[in-house]
Formats: sequence, C-alpha cells, structure tokens
Amino acid sequence: MYFEYGKKEISYLLNKDKKLAEVIEQIGMIQREIDADLFSSVVHHIIGQQISTKAQATIWKRMQDALGEINAETIISADPAELQSLGLSFRKVEYITDFARKVHDGTFNLDEIWQMSDEDAIKALSSLKGIGVWTAEMILLFCMQRPDIFSYDDLAIQRGLRMVYHHRRIDRKLFEKYRRRFSPYCSVASLYLWAVSGGAIVGMKDYKPKNG
Repeated sequence: MYFEYGKKEISYLLNKDKKLAEVIEQIGMIQREIDADLFSSVVHHIIGQQISTKAQATIWKRMQDALGEINAETIISADPAELQSLGLSFRKVEYITDFARKVHDGTFNLDEIWQMSDEDAIKALSSLKGIGVWTAEMILLFCMQRPDIFSYDDLAIQRGLRMVYHHRRIDRKLFEKYRRRFSPYCSVASLYLWAVSGGAIVGMKDYKPKNG
C-alpha cells in the first residue's frame, strides 16, 4: 500500500506555490509505502530509531520470521532475550514490550487514536516510552495517512525547504509560514521535500552555511 493522494492535492499545491509546483512537475507522482496496522507501525518506528533504513528492514524481517504476526500477544509471549537476539537494543525491547502490555491490558487503546485529531493523536502516541513527537508525526503520516503532517523536527524536510527556497536556515517562524501555505495538504508537500532532500532533482543544492 502507498500513501494515497491525487489530482485534488496536487492541483492545490501547484496553485499555491510556484517553486513547489516546479518540483512536483519534475518529480511526478511519488509512491511511499505505508503500514496501515497501527500496532506494527509503532513497533516498526521504535525499531528504526537511530539506525539506518537498511538495518531497520533487516531487524523487521527477522522479527516477522521469528514471531509470525507482530501484535501485542506475540510480543508479550516472546522472551526479551530472543527479541534482543534479533538485533534490538535492551532499551528498544523495553519500549516495545511496554507498548505491547499497555495495548494488551487496555491501558492504551489503539482504536481511539484513529478517532483523535492530529494534535491529540500525537500527544497520545508520544506519551508512550520511546515515542517522541517526530516519531508520532511519522506514524500519523505513514500509517494513518493523515493529510496535513509537516514535521519541524524532521531534518530532511528542513533541508528540502532550504534547497527549494534557497534559505540558509529554517527557524520555527519560517517553517510555520510554509505550513500555512501547504495546509491542508502538508503531507504531500512533505513527500516532495523528502524527495528533493534525497537528491531527486539533479543540481539542487543545500544553502545551509558550512559552519551552521
């Protein structure tokens, strides 16, 4: 499954911002995979913290092979040492098992998260051990497909903004200006800024000062 967007979102952004419009026209449609299962998405994001995407994929595959379905019951049933042997740190095992127990005993209700506003869902998710605001925002985008996510804490989005708009630095005030411009389709704008940051358009450079 990929993040769903189409003509409505693209037309809005094309009309709102000339420079972003040029980026969208050069790159075309972007396919970003999503995981629609909220439990496995939280676990996946905890695994991925402070490691490479490749390492995250390797550990995730090992976990799937070892546990089969990844849910609260299989995580709780697993021996912590077994989870660590898959490549997880002691701390990440602690975070994942704490989350699984809370879901299992009803302390944390995943179904309620789907009904919440973005702000409340971010607050609820970031109350979990090992989940900060940025991780919660990524879960809203890449699991729940919320349309208006724009993360100030995401360094690649800041880099994308510097590259597209030739800024040297992105402070909160400037970031909020772009959030207002792209809303209510900030998530789609984020996809394109990530692509730019990753080198999707040859010749675009980062204007961040070398000593900054």
